[in-house]
Amino acid sequence: MNRPRPVPEDTLPKLLLRNAAAHGDEIALREKEFGIWRAITWAAYEARTRAFALGLAELGVRSGEVVALIGDNRPDWVMGEIATHAIGARSLGIYRDALDEEVAYLLAFSGAVAVIAEDEEQVDKLLNISDRVPSLRHIVFSDPRGMRKHVDPRLLAADALVAQGEAAHAADPARWLAMVAATRGQDVAVLCTTSGTTARPKLAMLTGVALVRHAEAYLKADPKGPEDEYVSVLPLPWIMEQIYVLGWGLVARMKVNFVEEPETMMADFREIAPSFVLFAPRVWEALAAEVRARVMDASPLKQRAFARGMALGLAALETGRRSRLADLLLFRALRDRLGFSRLRSAATGGAALGPETFRFFQAMGVPLRQLYGQTELLGAYTLHRVGEVDFDTVGVPFDESIEIRIHEPDANGVGEIVTRHPHMFAGYAGVVENPDLREGWLYTGDAGYFDKRGQLVVIDRIKDIATTRGGDRFSPQFIENKLKFSPYVAEVVVLGDRQTHLAAMICIRFPIVGKWAERQRISFTTYSDLAARPEVLALLRAEVEKVNATLPEAQRIRDFILLYKELDADDEELTRTRKVRRGVIGEKYGTIIAAIYRGDAAIPVDTTIAFQDGTTQRIRTTLAVQHMAGTAPAMAAE
Repeated sequence: MNRPRPVPEDTLPKLLLRNAAAHGDEIALREKEFGIWRAITWAAYEARTRAFALGLAELGVRSGEVVALIGDNRPDWVMGEIATHAIGARSLGIYRDALDEEVAYLLAFSGAVAVIAEDEEQVDKLLNISDRVPSLRHIVFSDPRGMRKHVDPRLLAADALVAQGEAAHAADPARWLAMVAATRGQDVAVLCTTSGTTARPKLAMLTGVALVRHAEAYLKADPKGPEDEYVSVLPLPWIMEQIYVLGWGLVARMKVNFVEEPETMMADFREIAPSFVLFAPRVWEALAAEVRARVMDASPLKQRAFARGMALGLAALETGRRSRLADLLLFRALRDRLGFSRLRSAATGGAALGPETFRFFQAMGVPLRQLYGQTELLGAYTLHRVGEVDFDTVGVPFDESIEIRIHEPDANGVGEIVTRHPHMFAGYAGVVENPDLREGWLYTGDAGYFDKRGQLVVIDRIKDIATTRGGDRFSPQFIENKLKFSPYVAEVVVLGDRQTHLAAMICIRFPIVGKWAERQRISFTTYSDLAARPEVLALLRAEVEKVNATLPEAQRIRDFILLYKELDADDEELTRTRKVRRGVIGEKYGTIIAAIYRGDAAIPVDTTIAFQDGTTQRIRTTLAVQHMAGTAPAMAAE
């Protein structure tokens, strides 16, 4: 493999120091507070990061130790992470909505000695589990609201930490420069959680130089610069947000913007109108569903205009063109409303995005491309080239240093995707031997092949590719993505492995189905009540029929139920990046699945669900099994 030429800036602290010295007065970050965008220059960025680093050093945090970060995406998170690397320690990002048990496991397993937390909510979580994390010595919090009631010697306000750091800098101005100069690119800087689709997440060890060099390789495929704007809305523990906010932000000096609250995300996003965006598939799906839902509320004239514009846009897309009339009639205003008016580049990644959703945004004029990667390989390493977007593929490698091959391909060229490149992870924390890493190649566990043009096609996880009892192979994810294009479908799990036919458990998109029900004057109280309404069953039946019409006979959904609750990461049904944990689903809903394949017409449910705030709700309902007309009669499972 070609090795990149080494340069001095091989760690994030060195890049920050370089940018502050050469571009100190330029804007690096923005954060919205109390409705006003507050700009942070490179000089201010470096100054607070320096204070964080010297403050952590004063607390006794040492090289090789672990500092965790938890909360919403904020400048203090980014500064705290770079400060952690500056003292030679390792950062560990934890998803803000992680439950106590998950946080305790990650902190204890990593041996974290300090946590930088955003607010009272996260501090309460940490204090509740502190007896299970004996290594935890310090809890630094950024937002002081509600903190007066807490009395714990480990608690320290971020501003107080900064004051300690500033005092240390005043006493020894050369200390910071020496500290940054001593950082080594080959040292592990980031512990990044994997998606954990089958078990607890592992901690991939990423070196500073790997993160920097891979960001540089990505920028060759999708160039960015100081004139580009990015809104940080993806969770910062996710590897792709690490690449964008820290990698691209420091390497290319792309401006990074932080929204005020998760609830104001899309409004704040529209105000910035970024030049680049990456959303997870669930966000693109939700946006498409929202647009379609708004059209349902529009006047008949606007509904006809939307239908005409979409038809023109999709027809033009099939010939590789854009429809000027559709742009004038519909898309220009729609892009502006979504905050996409200045987009020069857009991507989707983390899971597969259905082709219908992809076409929807492409027709709209969103320059959407698909990427592919894994945490262990520093996130994405393939991307569509400009002008070569194909809904069925994930593009080609960023550059020649990235090698991809298909392991043990079958007669159709389908096999396991295996990858290596110079900027891979350094192994898993606490794991001596990794069976997925052989001779420098990572065996991804994904099935795929190269098409005739050399673009990579990803089918599904190998373990998830299923076969019916009749020998018909199918990808549940492919069918699920087709169903999720419907504005009424939030999540779906396709069943059928080793069964006589395919079936599905569908979760309705509650806000949109609720709005539809109100227009139809259908009364309901809760999610489970709405999902049980016969009118809603008929609505979703029509959506399943549409998808079935596009599938081969053997891959059509024959039976489906509307689940009484939404799938939830807190219930371990989904990963934090919203991938389905099929093993958990099979175990948790095994009785319902057995009843579907037994041929039951109705399935009684009496269960209790727990909410994040600790409250519970008893649900007693009956799930009506819908048998689809036009499919072969279902055979009862033996």
